[in-house]
Amino acid sequence: MPVIARPESLTATVLRHLRKSIVDGDIALGQPLYERALAEDLGVSKTPVREALAQLRMEGLVTIVPQKGAFVFSLSAGEVTQICELRETLEYAALDYALSRNPENLLGAIADAVETMDVAKAASDERAYLAADTAFHQAFFDHCGNEYLRDAYRMFSGKIAALRTHLASKPLHTRKSFAEHHEILGAIEAHDLERALAILQTHIGRTKSTYTDEVKDIAEADRKASKATS
Repeated sequence: MPVIARPESLTATVLRHLRKSIVDGDIALGQPLYERALAEDLGVSKTPVREALAQLRMEGLVTIVPQKGAFVFSLSAGEVTQICELRETLEYAALDYALSRNPENLLGAIADAVETMDVAKAASDERAYLAADTAFHQAFFDHCGNEYLRDAYRMFSGKIAALRTHLASKPLHTRKSFAEHHEILGAIEAHDLERALAILQTHIGRTKSTYTDEVKDIAEADRKASKATS
């Protein structure tokens, strides 16, 4: 007897919508999230919104401030550095394992992601480009043969993707990042793990160097910089 698929719960639908809106940058870093307004916009009661915000808090995408409410996460320069250090640790290990355990599938997934990035960049489709960028790095974990490593990355992948979207507003960062994806692909094709890891270190490290240690809130810092140049 075939298994009947259960419909997605209202909370899951709201969660998926809000997560995507944060990752895609439709809701800006640091922006307040009002339960009543979100419920009205989505045509639901406040309960699924409240439950979705609680889950997003666990994923690090939402911050709950007592007496003030919920806000999309923002980061200090120090926190950006910590995320980059986490990425280096997890992505290095995942790429190492994937290249040794599942090289053909890894290469196929990486090549597909880079091809999609090429097409999206040519079409100036930023969202498709960023989705392919996320898929590029996710491929390390999909093919590493270690579920615990994959699950550890999944806990932070939404925040990493949202930060990636935030950095897309910096053209020089994006141009260099684009070239490095091609270089990492070439190193993987050559089964040159040492070179692939060296490029990956530069690739992730640029995010660290984007902000000085004095920056307490990257979203606010970028808003001030944007106003100063407009």
